[in-house]
Amino acid sequence: MQTQTNESRRNFMKMAAMAGGGFVLGFNWLESEAAAVSMAVPAQALTFNSYLSISPQGIITILSPNPEVGQGIKTAFPIIVAEELDADWTKVVVEQAPLDTKKFERQVAGGSGSIPHSWKRLRVAGATARQMLVEAAAKRWNVPATTCTTDKGFVLHQASNRKVSYGELAAEAAQIPVPTDVKLKDSKDFKLIGSTVKNVDNPPILTGKPLFGLDFYREGMLFGMLQRPAFGYKAKAITNAATVKKMPGILDVMLVNNGVAVVGKSTWQVQKAKSALQVEWEKTDTLENSADHNRILSELLDSSSAMVRRQDGDVKTAFANAAKVVKAEYQCPFLPHSPMEPMNFFAHVRSGANGVESAELVGPTQTPELARNETAKLLGIAPDKVTVELTRMGGGFGRRLKADYVVEAVQVSKLMNAPVKLIWTREDDMTGGSYRPAVRYRFEAALDAQNNLIGYKLRGVGINAGNPTREDNFPAGSVENLLIDSVEHKSPITTGAWRAPITNFLAFAEQSFLDEVAQAAGKDPVQFRLELLDRAKQKPTGAIKYDIDRMRGVIELAAEKAGWGKKKDVAQGFSVYFSHRSYVAQVGEVVVQKGKPVLQKVYAAADCGVVINQSGARQQVTGCIVDGIGHAMYGQLTFKDGATEQKNFGEYRLIRMNEIPNVEVHFVKNDIEPTGLGEPALPPAGAAIANAIFKATGKRLRNQPFVEEDALKRVS
Repeated sequence: MQTQTNESRRNFMKMAAMAGGGFVLGFNWLESEAAAVSMAVPAQALTFNSYLSISPQGIITILSPNPEVGQGIKTAFPIIVAEELDADWTKVVVEQAPLDTKKFERQVAGGSGSIPHSWKRLRVAGATARQMLVEAAAKRWNVPATTCTTDKGFVLHQASNRKVSYGELAAEAAQIPVPTDVKLKDSKDFKLIGSTVKNVDNPPILTGKPLFGLDFYREGMLFGMLQRPAFGYKAKAITNAATVKKMPGILDVMLVNNGVAVVGKSTWQVQKAKSALQVEWEKTDTLENSADHNRILSELLDSSSAMVRRQDGDVKTAFANAAKVVKAEYQCPFLPHSPMEPMNFFAHVRSGANGVESAELVGPTQTPELARNETAKLLGIAPDKVTVELTRMGGGFGRRLKADYVVEAVQVSKLMNAPVKLIWTREDDMTGGSYRPAVRYRFEAALDAQNNLIGYKLRGVGINAGNPTREDNFPAGSVENLLIDSVEHKSPITTGAWRAPITNFLAFAEQSFLDEVAQAAGKDPVQFRLELLDRAKQKPTGAIKYDIDRMRGVIELAAEKAGWGKKKDVAQGFSVYFSHRSYVAQVGEVVVQKGKPVLQKVYAAADCGVVINQSGARQQVTGCIVDGIGHAMYGQLTFKDGATEQKNFGEYRLIRMNEIPNVEVHFVKNDIEPTGLGEPALPPAGAAIANAIFKATGKRLRNQPFVEEDALKRVS
């Protein structure tokens, strides 16, 4: 594989690191080609885009710009560079970069897009450095560069039995002209990529070193917390402000946005003062209850104002002529994100004689640029006057895509004219968050006399859900007559992206309904899906925006590994889904123990292109499945008079250790460039276990959480 660099767009610069004779290779994240750099300045003084450095001791350092939220990006990025560089992995280190929109592009943790975005850039950076090191060695030995090879941080010349380390060659490599045509490895030659590598943050995590936002401490900083209103209210007055201000360690109490902020010298003092607050709340909007939500969603299913998302063929005629019609409705509740680390952020707003001059931000965010821009807008200063330092996140799942908690810290810091770390309690996180929207779906399928699927209808209705459908996903394209539309209800309850947005529940509903249709047609669920894919390939209807062969591949792999249909002692359920450019099929296995269905095992087959790190990839798939199962089985957030009825984990049920099934993960091997993996394995999880529970009990699960359904009660 050859990569050409266009001279007019080429961002390669070369600099010799005079401090210690080190060699620094930087690369441009804004282009598909990396930028190699070597200049006569110390590495720490370089101002080009994200860089790779090689010290005289052979240490390779890469500055990682993307936020680390547990997806393993700080491990995966250097693996890619080290692979092309043929580096000694034990000498590779990675450092977290601050926000820098001039040097980096897409400093975001979301959408499972970090690796797809950076794959080629990182490879070219490593390959360019390797070629320059080889040419430096060849020049030293006076041999053709083509006769030299590399391995684990050394350039080798087998004919003369000579070798030299990268560190020893660094200064000489800095003098080599930067190549404009570098050869990338063939995937069959990968040594690190596709292997099992431990997370680079494991040592500091295991030894308790500061990594997360809650760990951050600055001498002299204050601590703040907010009392937030229920949805549909705002703070009108603090009736005991004077009393609270006299409490130990408390410096001030103030109205901020719709709530009340308490600032003091320690988290414990602030938390005690917050609990003592007496606030007069003023109603500003409709106070919705969960009973209202259920009624609203049901009514919207019959709305005459639905927005058509996709329409193929003549749906009305297909259903009028159907030999059999299958109908089903599915509903999901609001869900909080529930990351183990609640929201928190440090802000230091610095003011001068002419007002606010700058702001410093430090903390866990999935969107540092948004945090910076919202801060700049609030303070009325230029974005380049705001710095953002990233900490590792103790979970995010989409909640930290927003910047509301950052802005709160900025507001309090400005009012106090001091550095402030704002901390949310678990109760704050659950009651004042941005939730997964509540959604309801109605499906209808038309079968002809030969039990062929000739018509398909889906209506999605949601509360602050936007478009609750994915109209171009399977089975669209395989059904000649298809209608998908949606309706939305606006509410004061804040919603937002929740891991695998929309598809986290839609996949359960779609894949459960397809099983119902397969049953009505008298067909095996796996074979039924394969038949639909065959139809999509041989006689497609409308646009097909998924890869038929890749979806077929994971279906067949999952069925094979699970021994689909060959086991007599377990009930199996199947599900498959495409999201974030990847394909995942799952088989859930359920047994009945003491009269109740118990999930024992889940087989997963994933096609995410080239797997960077087997360890990280398996953890992502397993984590997605556990997350998907846990929330489908137990998760539910309900409202009364605009307030959540669940305040903490005592009322909000999460999956427990003894409820986690054995998960067996398999990857499709191919040379496709990496696609997403942090989210795609979550959507199919709910249907895999729901369909298995149906096999075991004969009862369908159509509403989440499953624990409230009859199917999970004692089986007679």
